[in-house]
Amino acid sequence: MPSISPAELEARLRLHHLPELGPARFRRLIEAFGSASAALSAPAAAWRALGLPGASAEPRRSPDIREAAARALAWLERPGRHVLCWDDPGYPALLAELANAPPLLYVDGAAGLLERPQLAVVGSRRASAAGLDTARAFARSLAGGGFVITSGLALGIDGAAHQGALETGGATVAVLGTGLERLYPNRHRGLAARIVEEGGALVSELPLDCPPQPANFPRRNRIISGLSLGVLVVEASPSSGSLITARLAAEQGREVYAIPGSIHHPGARGCHQLIREGATLVEKVEDILEALRGWQVPAPQMPAEVAAREEHPLLELLRAAPYSSEGLAIASGWELPRLLAELSDLELQGCVSREAGCWVHRPG
Repeated sequence: MPSISPAELEARLRLHHLPELGPARFRRLIEAFGSASAALSAPAAAWRALGLPGASAEPRRSPDIREAAARALAWLERPGRHVLCWDDPGYPALLAELANAPPLLYVDGAAGLLERPQLAVVGSRRASAAGLDTARAFARSLAGGGFVITSGLALGIDGAAHQGALETGGATVAVLGTGLERLYPNRHRGLAARIVEEGGALVSELPLDCPPQPANFPRRNRIISGLSLGVLVVEASPSSGSLITARLAAEQGREVYAIPGSIHHPGARGCHQLIREGATLVEKVEDILEALRGWQVPAPQMPAEVAAREEHPLLELLRAAPYSSEGLAIASGWELPRLLAELSDLELQGCVSREAGCWVHRPG
C-alpha cells in the first residue's frame, strides 16, 4: 500500500477516474495544490487557471466518481493487491524516470517484482510456430538468468514469453491495456491467474473496469518498455504494436534487441526494420546477457555452455546420429513437450541445430 493517508489515497483514486485527466494534468494538480484532497476541494476557477478542461473539473464531486473510488478501495482489501502512486517509495524507479509516468499503478500479485531487473519480450499476435518457440526459449533462459520477463499478455509472442518464464520457475509481469477486472484477451484469463498464483504480477494504469479500447494498447506499451532495461522483439510485421514498444524503449534510453528471420517471412520484416534503425541483432541469449552483464542475477541452475555440451543426455544421442523430434523422444524416453523445450535451450546455446527436419549436434 502507498505511504499516504487513506483519505489522500481515496482522493487520488477519484482524480484518477476523472475524464481527460492524463499523467501530466494529474501531476500538475498535485504540484499546484500539494495533495489530491486539496485539489478536489479547490474551486473550478483554480482548475481552469491551470489549463484544465471543464470536463475534468465538473464531475469531481459526482456520486459516480466517489463510487468508482470506493470500488477501487474495496478491490484493495484482498491480499496481494496494491496501488502504487508515483511518489510512493515502492513505485518502480525506472518507470518513474518517464515524463509521462502513470500517476498510479494497480498491481495484482508481487508488486516487489517491479523493482527487479526486467526485460520485455514482445512480438506479433499472429506469430509463427517457430516464433512462439523462440519466445518461450529466450524467456526461459532470461528468466533462468535472474531477469523478470515483462510483456503485455497478448496472444502470440507475449503469451509465449510469459509461459516460458513460468516454465522455468521464473518471474513474469503482465502489463495490461485494460483494467485488472476486465482481463483481455479472454483466452489468457487462465494464464493471468497462473501468473499471479506463481509469484508474478498483473499491472495496469487504467481504472479497474476499463474495457479494451484500441487507444489504450499503445499507451500501455510505454509502461512495458519503461519498466524494463531492454526490449526484445521476437517476431513482428512493420505495422506491429511491438515496434511502438521498441521505439518507445529507444526514446527512453533502453536497449532494443531484435531477432532476425527469413527475408520471405512477413513476421521478420519488423525486426529487420528495427535492426536497420540501430537495434542489436540477437541470435542467442548470450547476446543479451553480455550487454546487461552488470544487471545479471547469478543463477546456479543455468548450466554453463561447456558443461551442457559435455554432459547433456540429448547431446550424447545427437553425437551418434541426427534425430527427428519424435525419434529423439523415443530414443531418450522424454515426453515431447519437455524434449522440445530442452532442444530450444540447446539451440540457443549453439549446441544443436535443425537441418532438413532433423536435430543435429553442433561441435563446439
